Order: sequence, then C-alpha cells, then structure tokens
Amino acid sequence: MEKVRRLTDIVGNETVRSLWDGLVAACGEREFLLFRDRTGSTSTYTYRAFNEEIDRAANVFLSMGVAAGERVAVQLCTCPEFMMCLFGLAKIGAVMVPMNEQYLVEEAAFVLERTEASCAVVEPKFLDLYRAVRDSGPYCPKGVLVARTHDDKVEGVEEARAALERDGSLRDFSRLRAEAAAELDEVRPLSADDPAEIIFTSGTTSRPKGVVLTHANILFSGLYGDWEVALTKNDRLLTTMPACHSNFQLAALMPVLTVGATLIVVEKYSASRFWSQIREFKATVTQCVAMMLRTLMLQPASPDDRNHELREILYFLPVSDAEKEAFEQRFGVSLMNTYGSTESIGWVLTDPPTGARRWPSVGRAGLGYEVRITREDGTQADPGEVGEIQVRGVRGRTIMKEYFNDPEATARTFTEDGWLKTGDKGYVDEDGWFFFVDRKVNMIKRAGENISTTELENVLAGHPRIAEAAVIGVADPIRDQAVKAFVLPAAGARITEEEVLAYCEEHMAGFKVPSYVEIVDSFPRTCSMKIEKKLLQ
Repeated sequence: MEKVRRLTDIVGNETVRSLWDGLVAACGEREFLLFRDRTGSTSTYTYRAFNEEIDRAANVFLSMGVAAGERVAVQLCTCPEFMMCLFGLAKIGAVMVPMNEQYLVEEAAFVLERTEASCAVVEPKFLDLYRAVRDSGPYCPKGVLVARTHDDKVEGVEEARAALERDGSLRDFSRLRAEAAAELDEVRPLSADDPAEIIFTSGTTSRPKGVVLTHANILFSGLYGDWEVALTKNDRLLTTMPACHSNFQLAALMPVLTVGATLIVVEKYSASRFWSQIREFKATVTQCVAMMLRTLMLQPASPDDRNHELREILYFLPVSDAEKEAFEQRFGVSLMNTYGSTESIGWVLTDPPTGARRWPSVGRAGLGYEVRITREDGTQADPGEVGEIQVRGVRGRTIMKEYFNDPEATARTFTEDGWLKTGDKGYVDEDGWFFFVDRKVNMIKRAGENISTTELENVLAGHPRIAEAAVIGVADPIRDQAVKAFVLPAAGARITEEEVLAYCEEHMAGFKVPSYVEIVDSFPRTCSMKIEKKLLQ
C-alpha cells in the first residue's frame, strides 16, 4: 500500500490554505467566480478578492473560538458564502459539515448531534428550523450565525434581520465578515492529512453516515478532475449542482481551483434558461444528471441549440441509448460518462479525456485507482460476469479516510486488504471497460439525490397508525426514480394516503417525500419474514 501511495500521491503535503496562497500569487487578478442568483443578478470575484472573503470568514470563526478539528455545520443554499465557509474553516484547521438545504428538524438535529458541531451558519429562511433544533437539545453551543443578511433579495432576510435585533444568541455572519480583517488573524499548523470536511451521505442503514474528507482528499479531487476533463486555466465550468453535494465540490469547484480556471455557479437550475446561460457565460464544460438531460430535451427546439462553446458535459450514470444519441445530436456536445461516490472522492470510473469511448460503459479506472468486480465470496469475477464494484486507493488521499465516529461502518465498508466495497453492481468487459448495472440495495436515485428506503420506512413506522411500511423506487421519466411507499395500517386503525403524505411532509426533507402511497392489507414475505420487495410494484 505504501508503494501505491507513492505512485499516486500527487498532492504531497499541500493544504487548502497553501493552495489558495499559490493561486493568489499566480493568478490573483484572474476571474475565479461568477455567481448567478435565482433572481438573475450576477456577482463576480477574482481569485484575490475571493481569498480575502475566505480570510474574513475564517477570522469570524477564530473570533468565536472555533478550534482546530472542531466541526461547524453549514446549511446554506448554493452561494459564494458556502465556499467562503468551506475554505475559511479549512484554513484554520476546522471541519465543515455541509447540511442538505432540504433537511428538516429531525435530520438536522441528527447531524448536529452526531458531529457535535460547535456552531452553525444558516440561510435566513432556515432560521426557524435552527430555533426548533436549539430548543430540542444542547446543539451549537457557540451559537448560530445567520448568513446573507446583506442581500435584500434572499428569501427570509427581513425576518432574519428582525430576529437578529431581538435574539442575542444569534449572530450576523454578513456583518461580522464585513468587519473582519482580509488577512488571517492566526496561521495554525496544517497537514494534508487533517480532516477538512464531513459530508453525510445516505446509506442502506437507517441513518446517513459522515464521510471524512482530508485536505489531501479535496485537493486530489481537483487534480483528478483536471486530468479527467483535460481542464486548463482557459476553461469556464458552469454548474447548477447543489453546493452541499460532492458533485459540486469535488467535480466542479476543486478542479477549477487546482488549475486556476473560472467557475460559473447558477443558484437554481432552469431548463428554459440553461442554454442561454451556457452561451452568456461562454461555458466550455458543464455537469448534467439524467433529470436535466430529460428536461432539456423537452424544451422547444431552437436554431441556437448547437450555438455554444461547450466541449464536454460531465454526466453521472446512464440514460438510454436513444436518449443519449438524441441529446448529443440535437445539442452537438458529447456526454462524458462517469461513476463514483463521495466515499471514492473522484469518479473512479470515467470515459478517458481523449480517444475512443464505449457507451453505455461508465469508463475505465481513472488516475490513482484500481477497480475490480467481485463475487459474493470475494473472488474476482470473470469478464462479463455481474458482481460488486470495488475500489482500491489510498485512504485519506484518493479515497475517504473513514466514516466519522463510526469504526464499525468503516470496517464493514473495506475488505481486509483495503478495497472499498461500493455495494453497487456492475461488470467489466475483456478490454477493461466497466458497465454499471444497479444501485445499492435499498437506495433510490431521485433527481441526483440518494435516498435510503430504510430511513423512510423507519420514519413511516413512527406514525401511531402505521404498523409497517416498505419503500421502493419506481421508474420516473424525468427524475430517474420516484419514491413509492406501501403502508400497512396498525391493527384496528385506518389511515388515508393523504394522511401518510402529510406525515411525510412534516418529518422528512422534500426530496424524500413519496410520490405515491399505497395502503395494503399485508406484505409478501420471505421464509424469514422479511418483506419481499421485488414483488411490490
């Protein structure tokens, strides 16, 4: 393994702080970020100007007594402040915990408790959520910072300003940043092996797990992305992905940074405006999930459909051959197919940056990775034989370090000889091209969001009139999969589909709420009394 590390260690002891120091020195006046908010306004930052904003954010955290290694939760929409927090915390050795912007009280409280986050930075519209969280337990002992209060266009900003006047436990992050120095007040020792972020990702268990990413992990993702897309400083990468997702951070933001290119962030995806934004910002690379591809194809054809400068679209998991061919023919740009996960850091399987591709293959093993297909007994599968996709890299460098405070889950995820078990099914052909077959058991992929059916079933079972529930994914022509819940009422009880949906809307994030509910009298079961989900439709 040490030999593997030496061969793949393209990061060395670089950290987020030293990366930004180098960027400011090399290309400080170059355009780093263009941010298009949901109202249509655009903000622009050079590398030097954004680094100053990062240092201001870091100094706010220092003034609050945030220590090295301490966790700070951040629940913001996609915005510059999200990136300021990510890099500002990393520069002082603290650890950011990004929160999905659709989390409700129970989900947010779980992550805050799990990570023992000392404070939180929140969007104005999430302020009521954090008040409820604060009232339910000893969360965020160093306080709650309300961001984006300087912007009149941000949802909930007037209410947040009023709350800041009344509630002394809240702090105005925008005001504190404006008052802070534009250079770091304290330069702490940092190592590439230090944790920088914990991203919670849904799993097959009832609760999400926190993936620990080091400075080296984050920097590797950037260098890997540069290789994968042949990115140069002249590229302009446009993304509409949510900032809390690894798709945004590891496949867009970091590759732009490590090569000194330009990032265009569109806060809210719109199929009707997407191509005009691509043209307006002169984007050369973008990202796309199946939902986006399908909604773009539903737009009226235009003579400008092929009038753009895109050379590559990073694409995550397959659509049908007919859909791909129709999209590429209409818009005149190819889809680069990839496969990976937050745990694997990079898209470990990818189409090559140059040369032939083999659709619907998700590509070959990329820089710094080994990938294999195994049978249930752990032996290597033959070419063409479907088995589990497993990945080998260097923990804390090219793959995740661990699951936060969960050694048992970490141990279950790795084989004795260090292979990361994805649980996903696939096969490899004679020429080394890999093909994705199916997602992890009990996982639903909905418009780019991973949803654990076990988690939803446990939430449903908490209803006093529900005895048991089973959740499955069903085909959705736009969003990959929709969520369907089968509900068995408690003995002697009655419950309607409308009541089930109302309960879900109250207890889970919007993207997890079922699209369909069916009340059943019984479930088909195996001999061990487990629900036989394959018989549910």
